[in-house]
Amino acid sequence: MTRPRVVVFDYGFGNVRSAQNSLLRVGADAVISADPAEALACAGLVVPGVGAFAACAAGLRAASGPRLIGERLAGGRPVLGICVGMQVMFDAGDEHGLVTEGLGVWRGDVTRLTAPVLPHMGWNTVIAPPGSTLFAGVGDERFYFVHSYAARAWDGPPGAATWSDYGGPFVAAAETGALAATQFHPEKSGDAGLSVMANWLAALR
Repeated sequence: MTRPRVVVFDYGFGNVRSAQNSLLRVGADAVISADPAEALACAGLVVPGVGAFAACAAGLRAASGPRLIGERLAGGRPVLGICVGMQVMFDAGDEHGLVTEGLGVWRGDVTRLTAPVLPHMGWNTVIAPPGSTLFAGVGDERFYFVHSYAARAWDGPPGAATWSDYGGPFVAAAETGALAATQFHPEKSGDAGLSVMANWLAALR
């Protein structure tokens, strides 16, 4: 069976090696690259992200990320965002009063969680919608989060968001068309995270 070609987009802000290793374990032909041609041609593009929303958004723009992601989604070519790589898919991020424009694929803003202790670090459960591709068979598992900001409301298609709770509900993942993304780190979430990766990979075949 042919191993789907997956590019982990290396724009300077993400756990690229961990993501690649997880994808290799579930059967992908996974490479780390910032080459636009590779990012457009691959079966699946992974957009990781760690750190501040503003820095990740700037890094993506410097690497032509918005254009590449936009072209892929317009052509129905799968993209998976992870952590801040999910957050930048929204309209904007508001960190310490600094509002930074996102890619605007999904409506809404990323704002600070309301929990008394931040960051939200550790394992948490999720509530996935019926028919979720990412969470097929693992909707009752726990996943590893490290973040202080999230999308706390969902203005996209009904039934497309997966929720978790830390000081209030927030979007833990979302799936619309060719775009899927997780606020948690599947590459750090043990067997459950590998299953999420495998589910996404299976949809590429």
